[in-house]
Amino acid sequence: MTLDTALFITRQLGHGAVITLAITLMAEVLVLALGLAIALMRRSRLRVLRGVATVYVQLLRGLSALVLLFYLFFILPLFGIRLPPMATGVIGLGLTFSAYASEIIRAALDNVGQGQRDAVQALDFGRLAALRRVFLPQALPFMLPPLGNLLVEMLKTTSLVSLITLSDLTFAGSQLITTLGNQSLIWSIVLVCYFVMAWPLNWLVRRYETHSTAWRRAKE
Repeated sequence: MTLDTALFITRQLGHGAVITLAITLMAEVLVLALGLAIALMRRSRLRVLRGVATVYVQLLRGLSALVLLFYLFFILPLFGIRLPPMATGVIGLGLTFSAYASEIIRAALDNVGQGQRDAVQALDFGRLAALRRVFLPQALPFMLPPLGNLLVEMLKTTSLVSLITLSDLTFAGSQLITTLGNQSLIWSIVLVCYFVMAWPLNWLVRRYETHSTAWRRAKE
């Protein structure tokens, strides 16, 4: 392989990796925000909110992420709604994975002991204050590992956006194979790139999990 070829591969895959990371980061924000909102709706006292949240979760968990991306990108324009490819990728992945995130968050919140709920009621905490100061800090250790796994899985699932014309890492790899051939080398590099991008996310989740459980170790 010549130096010029190596630089060309680096530029193309580097550009694709930037697109992949941008989609991942924006979709993660959407996943966490929607996941928390839907989880709280599932635990609401209002039957209407619980019903809407339940339908949302069941519907999106039953849909293929790829089909949803195709629907947003190719079908919505038939109704006069056109989304840029980047927005389509972020929204499609965000909606899909927020359904799973909401169940993780809801289960973690439900795992907080009844004694804590009784104490919050006795102290007359507001719902937001109780959530921020009591429930979320205690639920975080339970939700972080599965949420971390979910976000890493979403990073890998971003490869689907290559099918809606986004020049992500997978698309860049495909283009390089078309131009240069040598499938084994290109796909090996792409595999390493995905691992390199996923590892820091795993590390950050583990560090934050350790930080969030420090109060437990201090009591032991």
